[in-house]
Amino acid sequence: MSTRLPKLRGRSDVRASIPRYALRAERRGTAVPVLEVWQLPAPATPHIKLPRRVAGLGGRNLALVEHRVLRQLQAADIDATGLKPGQVREFDLDEYRALRLGLTFRTLAPMRNRGYMRACAEGIEAMGKEEAAYWLGMAMHRKYPRRVLSALRVLLIDPRRT
Repeated sequence: MSTRLPKLRGRSDVRASIPRYALRAERRGTAVPVLEVWQLPAPATPHIKLPRRVAGLGGRNLALVEHRVLRQLQAADIDATGLKPGQVREFDLDEYRALRLGLTFRTLAPMRNRGYMRACAEGIEAMGKEEAAYWLGMAMHRKYPRRVLSALRVLLIDPRRT
């Protein structure tokens, strides 16, 4: 008797084995839009029954890094510009972009210093998928996520460059 698992015949559905993410873009009034990353229920994440907000950014902080975010979204053929006031649009995101955008949004949301924000955004853009997943997971699932994000900011900001 063999203890090996039987091979699956045919091609398995790859989409069922990965988490699903969405980007929600909303324009509130005439200001800069608000962008939010949401994790959606999927077979790969059975513990998520309802959409879960990963991170969001809007206002002045989004305006400072909007060109970086739009560049990442254009690479995925997502156009989050041209929203009318009160309009909300949703776009599917792949896991890699969702990780990077979620981590960027969570890291930059409480910041005020433009130089530090630029340094953090550049550092997150330079991260690999595994490193971004590690930091976002720590920021989402730890008891004190603000400490994790503060540690990330300290690591990404070089005081001699800003």
